[in-house]
Amino acid sequence: MKLQESQISDFNKKGSEEHQNQFDFLANTLDKSGVNTKNVINALAKFQVAIPSWALGAGGTRFGRFSFYGEPSNLTQKLDDVGLLHSLTQTAGAVSLHIPWDIPEDYNAIKEQANSLNLKFDAVNSNTFQDQKNAKESYKYGSLSNTSQAVREQAIAHNQEVIKIGEKLGSKSLTVWLADGSNFPGQNNFQTALSNTENSLKAIYKTLPDDWKLFIEYKPYEPNFYSTVIQDWGTSFMLANACGDKAYTLVDLGHHLPNTNIEQIVSTLMLKGKLGGFHFNDSKYGDDDVTVGSIKPYALFLIFNELVYGMQNNPQNPDLSWMIDASHNIKDPLEDLIQSLEAIQEAYAKALLVDQNLLKEAQSANDVVACQEILQKAYRTDVRPLLAQARLQSGGALNPLALYRELQIRATLIQERGKHSMASGL
Repeated sequence: MKLQESQISDFNKKGSEEHQNQFDFLANTLDKSGVNTKNVINALAKFQVAIPSWALGAGGTRFGRFSFYGEPSNLTQKLDDVGLLHSLTQTAGAVSLHIPWDIPEDYNAIKEQANSLNLKFDAVNSNTFQDQKNAKESYKYGSLSNTSQAVREQAIAHNQEVIKIGEKLGSKSLTVWLADGSNFPGQNNFQTALSNTENSLKAIYKTLPDDWKLFIEYKPYEPNFYSTVIQDWGTSFMLANACGDKAYTLVDLGHHLPNTNIEQIVSTLMLKGKLGGFHFNDSKYGDDDVTVGSIKPYALFLIFNELVYGMQNNPQNPDLSWMIDASHNIKDPLEDLIQSLEAIQEAYAKALLVDQNLLKEAQSANDVVACQEILQKAYRTDVRPLLAQARLQSGGALNPLALYRELQIRATLIQERGKHSMASGL
């Protein structure tokens, strides 16, 4: 299924008068307060978030998985779904593949399809947290950290193969997340596990193309519940430094213990030039369980406030890679992704409204009340008309979710693919 420009434009016409009134009022208010509304809209229009290939089907837990029907059963259909998202939102212009779940059978055909949908290939992701069919060695007791050299070499070779696949697609980065760790005290020697991981990552890094980046993800617990080898940002940062200048820390918002000050982590990494990118989601207790911004929208805004400051003041940090990584267990995956894109853009837009110079003056004067007021003034602004204007400017829908439902896209996908088609991945 592919949307026609006329479907979007006809839908937009119906809401154009109401949108224009809302946008004009907000733009006039912001302009009077010194905000360059045009620059904010252009920044929103340029901001693209990658959609992971594994997020286009229903998520699941260790207790069960409930399909949402009409899921994409192959990579071609997954690209079609990302194309639908991008047509509606104009902010989902990249796709991130997880190998070996989504190895292209025909690279040229896949690249042509992506190009026709105005999609690029973002980071490729390796998978050493599961045993793959016909694999000689098992990752039951770890991969890059394993005490067995044969297991480590297999995991290294897999990552090197993922890089080769990414090169064929035009990707420029590899993301490594390890499930490695232990469930019981005494099971692992912490120093040996960390040293093995560092040496393994260095071996992968040596084969990284000159214009590529290595993103090292971290997570405090799960699937192992006593220890995780790369459990926090400091360990990831240390490993990135050990690998070299092309290695960076990747921050997954759900990979933190409750109440962790993620915005401070972000700020520190950008100051050191080692923040590579983000996986967006939200959580109540732990892990990346739910739609980004659905539980802690103010925390998301505070993170973006540090990101905006860093992007303006930390030239030593590279352009960031953005991706959604959530498990929509009971939602239509496409609707959930639309909501996620909206929440990310909303937090970014509000952060762009923060008067950083005024905030710095208040900070220098130790005016704590003023600091809070400056941040909350931006946060309390309803920026949705700015998001809609950015989409309109780029050819997207004023209200992507409303158009998705009006066109009954899920019903059409079910009709095309069948009720019980199932996506690979989560």
